[in-house]
Amino acid sequence: MMYTRREPAEREPDASARPPLVRELLLTAGLFLVYKLGRQAANGHVDEAFHNAGDVWSFERALHLPGEGAVQGLLLHSHTLVQAANTYYATVHFPATVAFLVWLYWRRPRHYVWSRRVLAALTGAALVLHLLFPLAPPRMLHAAGLVDTGQVYGPTVYGDTPATDSMANQFAAMPSLHFGWALAVAVGLIVATRSRWRLLWLLHPLLTLVVVVGTANHYWLDAIVVSALLAVAYAALRLPRQPVLTHLPWPSSFPVQRGSTERAYAPSEPAYAPSGARR
Repeated sequence: MMYTRREPAEREPDASARPPLVRELLLTAGLFLVYKLGRQAANGHVDEAFHNAGDVWSFERALHLPGEGAVQGLLLHSHTLVQAANTYYATVHFPATVAFLVWLYWRRPRHYVWSRRVLAALTGAALVLHLLFPLAPPRMLHAAGLVDTGQVYGPTVYGDTPATDSMANQFAAMPSLHFGWALAVAVGLIVATRSRWRLLWLLHPLLTLVVVVGTANHYWLDAIVVSALLAVAYAALRLPRQPVLTHLPWPSSFPVQRGSTERAYAPSEPAYAPSGARR
């Protein structure tokens, strides 16, 4: 009798791979608190941040990167469009990442652990750069000649006086976590899903890039650096392999010793032998 192999159907989420919820909430809250405190510690380096901004602007021009003003000019053609970009910058970044992690936690626990580690590593590396390389965004750089679209058109998440802003560090432009998190969300969903349309998730980081550059909150180089950091994180943190379970197409009455690599089924001699057959 011949047996044919069938492709396994879509499996239910592996509950054994799902970490305890309370532990994850405490861990995430702790990491977020450390990050916020770290960004606040990096605040106040005004002169250094503007000096670095001039260097980044000059370096981009030396690399012949397109000017950030070209993207902003497209947004400024429409009052509605620029306000939509400001709203996207202010409201999508954090909720989209949280929704991504929540969905992975319940539906793809193995991918959740991997993506959470990648995001934590990326955010930690970004915090180190914020401390070592304070950078004023292009909206503050006079040489860039760009408009602070958040302050002019609204809404904005930043205070009027960057040096004394107690809610956010406005001199932490390098690297862009807005773009880095969006790219990690897209990659995580592409890997965790099987839809033929899953590559469309890349529209999220693409739109985020247009928004962060067009609103003059980040340089092109901020997105390039965070992409390099994310690539290193993916190279260092591989997706854990899913355990392979072998299901036999028939019940086996032969005990298999633990750790044995032999086949679980070994056909015995036929119980009936034709008369005259030699054994």
